Amino acid sequence: EEQSVHPTDRAYEHLMEAFKPEIVPAYRQLTRAVHAYDTRIFAQLNHNGQQCSGSLSRLPVWAPSAVPDVMYREVPKVMEIEDIREVVEHFALSAVHVREGGFDGVELQFGHSSLARQFMSPLTNFRNDEYGGDFENRMRFPLQVLAAVREAVGPDFTVGVRLCADELIPGGLTLEDSKQIARRLEETGLVDYFNLTLATFYNLYMVGGPMHVPLGYAVPLSAGIKEAVSLPVFATGRINDPVLAERILAEGRADMIGVVRGQIADPDFARKAREGRTEEIRYCIACNQNCYGRVGLNKTIGCVQNPAVGQEATEGEHNLRPALRKKRVMVVGGGPAGMWAAKIATLRGHQVTLYEKEEELGGQVLLAARGAGREEFGVIARNERNQLARLRVPVRLGVEVTPEFVLEQQPDAVIVATGSRPKPRPVPGAEGPRVFNVWQVLRGEADLGENVAVIDYDGHHQATSTAELLAELGKRVHMITSSLFIGAELGPSQDLYLARQRLLQKGVTFTADFAVMEIKGTEIHGFNVYSNVWDVLDGYDSVVTVMGNEVCDELYFALKGRVPELYRVGDCVAPRKVDMAIYEGYMAGKRV
Repeated sequence: EEQSVHPTDRAYEHLMEAFKPEIVPAYRQLTRAVHAYDTRIFAQLNHNGQQCSGSLSRLPVWAPSAVPDVMYREVPKVMEIEDIREVVEHFALSAVHVREGGFDGVELQFGHSSLARQFMSPLTNFRNDEYGGDFENRMRFPLQVLAAVREAVGPDFTVGVRLCADELIPGGLTLEDSKQIARRLEETGLVDYFNLTLATFYNLYMVGGPMHVPLGYAVPLSAGIKEAVSLPVFATGRINDPVLAERILAEGRADMIGVVRGQIADPDFARKAREGRTEEIRYCIACNQNCYGRVGLNKTIGCVQNPAVGQEATEGEHNLRPALRKKRVMVVGGGPAGMWAAKIATLRGHQVTLYEKEEELGGQVLLAARGAGREEFGVIARNERNQLARLRVPVRLGVEVTPEFVLEQQPDAVIVATGSRPKPRPVPGAEGPRVFNVWQVLRGEADLGENVAVIDYDGHHQATSTAELLAELGKRVHMITSSLFIGAELGPSQDLYLARQRLLQKGVTFTADFAVMEIKGTEIHGFNVYSNVWDVLDGYDSVVTVMGNEVCDELYFALKGRVPELYRVGDCVAPRKVDMAIYEGYMAGKRV
């Protein structure tokens, strides 16, 4: 995680301040804990420059030129020479704190979100003094930072550079520019390795590529930089599989692989890879919902597939307590919540049987994976099926569990994970013969015709991926939402830009700010949420509703008071996202 080197840099509220001497004892506590496991730990130092907000620091934003960042939109103060010198000195001071704090090395952030990149890039540097203009002038600030840090930490301390390999924006740094930068940095003899990133806040979705971005998408850039320098080059970006990582290394396209989200999803990723247990790895799917999606909203980091993230000291599969009394546990429903409940209860020593009415485990995850470009979402189900098979949990597929069946089995505890279903009548007229819910569409059960309206009250992938799928099938798709724009919930996960781009490229049209009140045949009646003017949208062969689910809680209430222990988890409590289903399944497995 980056640490700030100067008071003018506060990109987000919880940024660590490496320039303050009082951080050293905390550093030592952290590094001692890591070193206890014979592991190395580096600190990354940064100044975000224009890519932050004075609303947090209560100071003007500093940058090479008065160019506002595309995301923060705050006009920065043009740094004076004494400001530049002060930041260079603060980099050196922070590096001293890093070494005193027991770190094994320091990495300088010259990448996608950094003041150094802003000086190097003609996109953000319009200075006409010795820090702007030609290549050498634009390199002056990062070279001064590097020299100051090396002098501060000495020759025997590892110093790396996090380098933006391509800004991916017209007028910005290209791969060829970054090769020249890497060569110039290497010539100094002051840097030990390059750790690559790409893009900027103009295209943030390429920094932490979401699911639609191919696996290993940045490897061609690492290969390009590796051609230009002799120092080790690190590759990152959707490398979620040790087999893929080993192939990149074997082909000489990088010298080291960075896996971040993959190790958030499964902290034992490296150990399992080393021991050849690749089938046991919980593979990251780059949904970005709880990692980038939470951090971007100034929340604690999470992972939809790992409910223990951020609470590893007390939570997680390594901290489970054996059950005091072994119980016969029935888990009803084989979606994510039910699979997690069954797994955790089994790990604690209970005798568990999992029942699922369909012929395959996975629940709504299997439906979600049918949306355009969402196939990888199905990995959630595959990961947990592998775990259940390894634990030899009895699974009964194709079984519709009734209250009578449960009572016949005489279980000690029942965990109900029966999920949810689309609302049958979210608005008047939605029960009509030419109106279909999103599940019917994804299952291939809807005869839609050519002109299809998709009512998006989801704001997430359920609506956008279904609309995209229909467009790929040759349908003329029109999306309608009461929100400001289609896909209103996709911004934090960095999916919004690419989702809208793909929809537009495939001919999908949008109507926003429209509250649907009734469907008459295939006419959609409603009003503009701002003007309150009523209107009718028509010309469709069919209407698809993505307008929310209702709980399937009949079994739970039929069993209430009739079994010794009863729990319900996931969507049968309230319809939500998969992260809550997994979390509640995990917690029920702990409690039973």
